[in-house]
Amino acid sequence: MYIEAFTSHFGALTDARQSAKVTYPLEDILFITLCAVTAGAEGWSDIRMYAEGHRTWFEEHGFLQHGIPVDDTIARTISRIDPEQFRLCFVSWMQSIHEASQGQVIAIDGKTLRSSYQPGNKHSAIHMVNAFACANKLVLGQVKTEAKSNEITAIPELIELLDIEETLVSIDAMGCQADIAQLITERGGDYLFTLKANHKKLHNAVVAAFGKERSEPLGDIRIENKHGRIEARIFHVLSAEAMQDEFPQWPKLQTLGMSVSYRQVKGKPAELTYRYHISSAKLSEQAMADAVRAHWAVENSLHWVLDVSLGEDDCQIHQNHSAENWAMLRHMALNMLRAEPSKGSIPAKQKRAWMKADYLEAVLTAGFSEMLN
Repeated sequence: MYIEAFTSHFGALTDARQSAKVTYPLEDILFITLCAVTAGAEGWSDIRMYAEGHRTWFEEHGFLQHGIPVDDTIARTISRIDPEQFRLCFVSWMQSIHEASQGQVIAIDGKTLRSSYQPGNKHSAIHMVNAFACANKLVLGQVKTEAKSNEITAIPELIELLDIEETLVSIDAMGCQADIAQLITERGGDYLFTLKANHKKLHNAVVAAFGKERSEPLGDIRIENKHGRIEARIFHVLSAEAMQDEFPQWPKLQTLGMSVSYRQVKGKPAELTYRYHISSAKLSEQAMADAVRAHWAVENSLHWVLDVSLGEDDCQIHQNHSAENWAMLRHMALNMLRAEPSKGSIPAKQKRAWMKADYLEAVLTAGFSEMLN
């Protein structure tokens, strides 16, 4: 079943190689690469080694009928896949298995692939803007930019790809733009933006609106003491109705939010931070707190896992489209490993997939067939 699903979503990719010189089908190379990356491969030679170790299994499933390609062939083929086509295939796959529930938080956030730069130019490292379904920890789509500063242009492109109807799209201050808010509401979603002084007049108005809350004791604050640090948070919300006429460029503005965080690490001075938020959804304090914390969790649930478990920041693959395509392969692998229901960390699941083809089948089956809400 997963073979048919893989083919239906990724079989339409264009092969950029000269047809007269093709020995190994694109579908074969992409499938063995996906399987190897899912099992923890970190480079082209790892992919070939994985194919060699499980050659009989691949052949039984109709792949590698012409033998196993060498490292350079795998590298050239994957690096020449059109990333825009690949992205559309990825999004199509995710939309077939993931059904957004009403009010689900989709966090849009960026991450730089720190070792993906061209030799001699560290500023050429690519930056990926990812859409992340916070509840079930799935990457829904991604767009590459050349720098973090280009997130503003990449975010609308990513939103256009996604089904965001009845969801709450959370974006940090970089993407807090009226045009992006308009696009989200036009596509049937709601926005939740972190607000900073990049919109000075609105920011000052929201700060002033919470003047009473800032002057009062912290009240119902949640305190966490773990890993040698003390953290505490409290959230407040206000209706934005009185500000709608003054700021008409922000569509359907309903809720103002303020999050207060207190943090003390042993040996360092305490920090008290105020953050402000605007949303087109009518949110209670609890709903605001849950959504903001869900967005903050992207750092641990996605970025940290990509770096520590899948070695993203250490990966020096960079030729042609290889860095962007490898990033999408990591996202595919992470989604499938998380969809597979057995207990264990991501690295532990990867080791099992490297050693046992039957466990790899379980991961592929879960990744390509399970409907996740």
